[in-house]
Amino acid sequence: MVPHPRGAGRYAPSPSSDLHLGNLRTAVVAWLMARTSGRDFLLRIDDLDVERSRVDVAERQLADLAALGLDHDREVMWQSERADAYTAALASLDTYECFCTRREIADAVRAPHQQPDAYPGTCADLTEAERAERRRERPAALRVRAHGAQHTVTDLWAGEVTGCVDDFVVRRNDGTAAYNLAVVVDDAAVGVDQVIRGADLLNSSPRQAWLAEQLGHRAPTYGHAGLAVTADGRRLAKRDGAVTLADLAEVGVDTADVLGQVAVSLDLATPGEAVTAETLRSRFDPAVRPGPWIVGEGAGPVRGRR
Repeated sequence: MVPHPRGAGRYAPSPSSDLHLGNLRTAVVAWLMARTSGRDFLLRIDDLDVERSRVDVAERQLADLAALGLDHDREVMWQSERADAYTAALASLDTYECFCTRREIADAVRAPHQQPDAYPGTCADLTEAERAERRRERPAALRVRAHGAQHTVTDLWAGEVTGCVDDFVVRRNDGTAAYNLAVVVDDAAVGVDQVIRGADLLNSSPRQAWLAEQLGHRAPTYGHAGLAVTADGRRLAKRDGAVTLADLAEVGVDTADVLGQVAVSLDLATPGEAVTAETLRSRFDPAVRPGPWIVGEGAGPVRGRR
């Protein structure tokens, strides 16, 4: 794959469940950011989680994006077809085997003087004999040695974000590439230089940008949009009622209505106004951060508030 000189933005859903209103809104923002900056817009299916990923769900996700008018360039990338690329990337990193369980890590990070959510380095300096003994008990994950690095990214809307880069997992103990490795490798492979996604992933940006540089790539520009939330501040989920295009259609809310409500939540339309993706493109201001969207409970979306 050869990166295009124009650069690219992307949207990369995991095919474990149908896209809900918050996912669709983020996709719209990612599309608008790419199209208004002259970039290609790419789609990738993040289907590394074999147990949860389903091809039929991925096909519905792609259909939903097309129904909203979000066209894309080039072929859709599937992470499940990229194992060789991840293996090659791992070979260039300084890694070590980790045998810790989640419970062991959780107990360790609760200890005094440990940074919350950071791996405490339990397996970093095991001897070969110790590693051999632990391999007999459970398979090892691979962690990259970050040597306590700190890294700063400048988010398009949040400004400078600095994070401590711990020794994070780059290959799971089932042999599958970990999320942080896969997304960095895949973005670099096709020239993604603009990553627009939900605000819940903001804190992972320093880690991923650091890894991109370790692999010899230039880190993309990041922008993190506000999430769709319920009236009580919870992240929107399927349990909150009709929140997918298919479910909304069953209660009389068609795709055009959904796009209109997304547009209202982005201050790009007035309630009830008929819009298309191209309409939003002509009105969109990339300098204005898309804030959270408060979505009504039950049958469908309500007017978004900033």
